[in-house]
Amino acid sequence: MSDAGAPLATTVSTKSLIARRGVRLRGRSIRQHAARGVIVNAMFSILLLVISLVRNLVIVRFLTRGDYGIWGIVMTSASTVLWLKQVGIGDKYVQQDAEDQELAFQKAFTIECIVNGIVMLLLIGAAPVVAAVYGRSELLVPILILSLAVPANVLGAASWVFIRRMQWGKQRLIGAIDPMIGTVTAIALAVAGAGYWSLLVGVLAGAYAGSLVTVIVSPYRLRWQLDREALRAYVGFSWPLFVVTGSALLIAQSALFFGNAALGLAGAGAIALAATISQFAQTVDDIVSGTMYPVVCAVQQRLDLLYESFVKSNRVALIWALPFGFGLALFAPDLVHYGIGDRWRPAIPLLEVFGVFAAIGHFGFNWDDYFRARGDTRPMAWAAAVTMVSFLATAIPLLYIWGIKGFAIGVAVQTVVNVGCRIFFLRLLFNTFDMLRHAARACAPVIPGVVAVLLLRVAEPRQRRLLDVAIELLAYTVITVAATWALERRLLVEMVSYLRRSASPGLPAEALGQPAK
Repeated sequence: MSDAGAPLATTVSTKSLIARRGVRLRGRSIRQHAARGVIVNAMFSILLLVISLVRNLVIVRFLTRGDYGIWGIVMTSASTVLWLKQVGIGDKYVQQDAEDQELAFQKAFTIECIVNGIVMLLLIGAAPVVAAVYGRSELLVPILILSLAVPANVLGAASWVFIRRMQWGKQRLIGAIDPMIGTVTAIALAVAGAGYWSLLVGVLAGAYAGSLVTVIVSPYRLRWQLDREALRAYVGFSWPLFVVTGSALLIAQSALFFGNAALGLAGAGAIALAATISQFAQTVDDIVSGTMYPVVCAVQQRLDLLYESFVKSNRVALIWALPFGFGLALFAPDLVHYGIGDRWRPAIPLLEVFGVFAAIGHFGFNWDDYFRARGDTRPMAWAAAVTMVSFLATAIPLLYIWGIKGFAIGVAVQTVVNVGCRIFFLRLLFNTFDMLRHAARACAPVIPGVVAVLLLRVAEPRQRRLLDVAIELLAYTVITVAATWALERRLLVEMVSYLRRSASPGLPAEALGQPAK
């Protein structure tokens, strides 16, 4: 009989799994600890977003458009290369469960050094190429100097230990040093008239300050420990993630390249705008996924608990993502007209489609965490490759045939294919998972608000006013919140209960569906 609804704090096998990872629950259940982690990570994420916004607004005031343009090219070029190092070395370290954790960390640190060394050489080699492509010799030195941030990234690997131990507060405090020091340095230099060098020095100052503190507080020594068996294990774990990263990079770059080729800079700008706005919903995804991953790794052998955590975490994220996505689709014309300006009117169809399919794309969004936690990353590579092929086969040709609307159709096809891949692999892991039932339950709170807005529009005058938009938005928000509370009250109450010190019982297993055996 499943114990998915039983408090984890009373499950002996789970207690031993958690204790072996050095996690201090301080009398809380693992559910409570994870819920507190989501809150802590959310608070720090909001703080870092505010710091980033302030930095950009202040620095732009003191930089010329030319300086900011050079910085934009430098960062875009560097990011394209640095993206290649996202092959999950830290994820594999968090996932493993070796007896000697200091040795395990040192093996992972050594492999991270190798990967980052290769990336640094690629970035140095890319500097003259970028300068030649853009025809600007002044790009060469900034890119070469920016490559010095790579060693700082390696030193920051010690933060993996705190992630594995689920020490949310310490992890986030250390993680906040980089953006804070970098922001203060960059603003001071920008005010002093350093131009784009203020941003460059700010990046380096923040990176090394954060890494230095991480090394100082690390419980393990940084030592070179090259182990062939460990290297094979990490390569087996990481090569599918390289496929995932490469596929995402190809999709993003080809969308902008072909958008510019087919429709000019305006078309590429519309695609970039739609992607940027729709990806805002991923903020919650990142917070939930980043917090849940070490928890999932800790109980990777308990398929019942994996199932429960997947369903609940996905439902929590959908409570935010679905209203945001459908809201973007409903109010995209108003966002353009009253917000960013009518010059973006051609992007409205793309914003509407991106809104709907950004919402749909959240169904099972964190499925890959569960395969990474179990050390099986190959399904992620298959899903990424199939998704990439579907995008290139539909979005790009339709972009040339029907313009922005054709590209939107291609994005819709890509999203459906990606969700279909998730369903296939999730059924292999959780053989009783029903995505249709899961999706219907998540969509139910949003439908009344959407219907209410559409009915209000029938009665509105032909010329929409800002007051009409405000009334619709208020109605959509109030009705959606009320419907969410009515239909997801038990889940919300349970989430809140985990924030209290005393242990709280979870939902009964039958409320989630019978977990897989």
